[in-house]
Amino acid sequence: MPSEILVVGGVAIVALIVLTMLFKAIWRVAEPNEALIISGLGAHTRNELADSLGFKIVTGKGTAVLPGFQTSRRLRLDSRATNLQVNCVTQQGIPVQVRGVIIYKVGDDFTSIANAARRFLDQQDSMNGAIHELFTGHLRSIIGNLTVEDLILNRERLTSETRSSAADEMSKLGLVVDSLQIQEIEDETGYITNLGKPHAAKIAASARIAEAQRDQEATEAEQIAAANKAAAWRDAQIKQASYQAEIDEAQARSRQSGPLSEATARQEVVVQETRTAELEAQLSEQRLQSQVRKPADAKAYETVTLSQAERDARIAQAEAEAKETELRAVAQASQVKQAAAADAESVRLRGEAAAAATRATGLSEAEAAKARGLAEAEAAKARGLAEAEAIRARSEALRENQEAVIAQQLAENWPQIVEAGAKAFGNVDHMVVLNGAQGIEEMLAKALTLGGTGLGLARTLLAGGSPAAAQAAVQQGGASVNGAEPTAKNAVDAAS
Repeated sequence: MPSEILVVGGVAIVALIVLTMLFKAIWRVAEPNEALIISGLGAHTRNELADSLGFKIVTGKGTAVLPGFQTSRRLRLDSRATNLQVNCVTQQGIPVQVRGVIIYKVGDDFTSIANAARRFLDQQDSMNGAIHELFTGHLRSIIGNLTVEDLILNRERLTSETRSSAADEMSKLGLVVDSLQIQEIEDETGYITNLGKPHAAKIAASARIAEAQRDQEATEAEQIAAANKAAAWRDAQIKQASYQAEIDEAQARSRQSGPLSEATARQEVVVQETRTAELEAQLSEQRLQSQVRKPADAKAYETVTLSQAERDARIAQAEAEAKETELRAVAQASQVKQAAAADAESVRLRGEAAAAATRATGLSEAEAAKARGLAEAEAAKARGLAEAEAIRARSEALRENQEAVIAQQLAENWPQIVEAGAKAFGNVDHMVVLNGAQGIEEMLAKALTLGGTGLGLARTLLAGGSPAAAQAAVQQGGASVNGAEPTAKNAVDAAS
């Protein structure tokens, strides 16, 4: 019993293996991207197309194929691609080269599969060549009726017309076009290149214009920024110049404080000296008042008044000239200001600061000089008045008592007169006096009589005599007085 079971089991297994192998040998399954073409005994489907074809088409499922009675072959249904490179001539007679790509496949319907199976079942690798030749002819025909501009601007029209014209042939071949793309159009004559040059030039010109405008705007912005920067720098310089002017003015005032105080002290000294001179002049005036006449005072007053008027006129003229110079300087400064703009403003401020400092210095010096001048003028005036009063007093005294005045002057100057008379003996190296003491007395008397001679000359001139008469009187007086002169002279000559 157990052995029978084993035998039965073994037979069953063997039968199952044989059935499996037999099923695999006769069963064929079509992949999603292929179709089974079965031909042979009983290879037909229940439709008119299958009856007319004489073979069976199976897609997407399996079917049994009887070995020895039927044959099954596979037709690929996936997409294929082929490149196009066509040399053709346009309507304008311009040779062009068109390059593109075609993506196609066998149709999914039984009619397309049957048509493709009849033509390419054993030659599936030759489909690319057939498609290339088919579309090359259609492209040449269509491009011959188009211009280069149409090819460039309306490629969609080219592809649609090409697909439409090849649709019948593709249907007969059992093929369908998934995509037709024109990749590139070239010409050996440079027509396409020249066709784009005007537009390229226009675009380039627009680009240059836009770039120039941008550059102009950038330049204007830079110039505006530079102008703003220059204005800010100018304002800063003006403020700095103003501050510097104030600093310089303060420094100038500080520097002038010492000389100004010194000038003020000197002015006080001069004032005190002037007061002293005035007191001395008043004292002299009081002393000489009794001897000075009123006409002389009037004459002196007239002279002083004229001098003061002349001085005031000179001062007024100097002030007018200074005012004219100042107005002229102001006018020139105004012209320079209008011509120099911002730089002149800075220079003007510095100039005004320097002018203020100089003006402060000049004013202090002028005040000191004015004070000294006034003091010196007053002192000179006082001395002049005193001298004038003295001269007037002596003149009055001479008119009233000539002899006394002359005698007083001779007495005051008698040592100088004697010294001048004694100079006659200064050149004598050795002198011998023959008559002893009497000779010495005679020589000394001659020297002293020179004063008497001067007295006679002065008396003659004051009396209204001429210079000749005065000279004669002097000679006569000298002869009468100097009676012992020959003796003394002879004695001196004999000694020498």
